[in-house]
Amino acid sequence: MKVRASIRSLATAPGSKVVRRRGHLYVINKQNPRFKARQG
Repeated sequence: MKVRASIRSLATAPGSKVVRRRGHLYVINKQNPRFKARQG
């Protein structure tokens, strides 16, 4: 649960959104393309 909570906290950054692909959660930030986070 800690990882999922941190993914949610990262998603609150401006320009970020959470995407689910192939059973993994990703946080993608449109303003900073080098910023990525992954769960799973």
